[in-house]
Amino acid sequence: MPLVSVVMPVHNSAATLGPSVRSVLAQTHTDLELLITDDASSDDSMDLLRDFARQDERVLVKAAPEQGGAGRARNLAMERAKGDYVAFLDSDDLWLPAKLERQIAFAKAGNAPLTYTSYYKMDADYTGQAADFVPNGRVVQARPHVDYSAMLLRDYIGALTAMYDRTVLGTRLMPEMAKRQDYALWLSILRDGFEARGLTEPLAVYRANRAGSLSSNRLSLIPYNWALYREHEHLSVLRSTRALAGAVWQSLRNSRI
Repeated sequence: MPLVSVVMPVHNSAATLGPSVRSVLAQTHTDLELLITDDASSDDSMDLLRDFARQDERVLVKAAPEQGGAGRARNLAMERAKGDYVAFLDSDDLWLPAKLERQIAFAKAGNAPLTYTSYYKMDADYTGQAADFVPNGRVVQARPHVDYSAMLLRDYIGALTAMYDRTVLGTRLMPEMAKRQDYALWLSILRDGFEARGLTEPLAVYRANRAGSLSSNRLSLIPYNWALYREHEHLSVLRSTRALAGAVWQSLRNSRI
């Protein structure tokens, strides 16, 4: 039973936080720690988190010294990780109960240090728990495997489904960019010669078109993708342009699901 360190950044998430945390604590794979960083919330998020921590010792909450964004909040959590695996979930998305159990078995069987799964999309006004979610046919399908070249043209990995093996990769932090930190992390792992593998079973639920989401306005990501390709990956203008075209196509395709 490997320990899994689940990383969750929180900022003013009181309205959606409860179901997200419960979806982690209800996992059939119970050997986990939920590492939460509160990124200077001004609502009731921290009070809710303290309640969860009192009720379940696996919930480990810390407040960021100052607001630094989702990337910094995730890194502060990862720096405390003790697990063999690190998995990610935002404070408004959900995991289905068998997510970790199925994904760990998949990672071990395929010797894959970075794995991800398919996931459902739900509307922003969904208020139920993960166990009550009824499959709705809106599925973002995981590609069976992806390497660095493919990922440059399209981000195939949904952050809410991603998990990496610390026993192979060590602790990998995200670059502290304003956006696209998760994409940059996957690219850095793949650039080092590792392959990512996708489990085609949908095991998570993404809250789509939510107000205030980092990805609610997909067109706004274009300059951040460009900076990622040019400044983080040091790609040429031509290769960056091709990668950007792939990212825009992905956004348009996913917006139809």
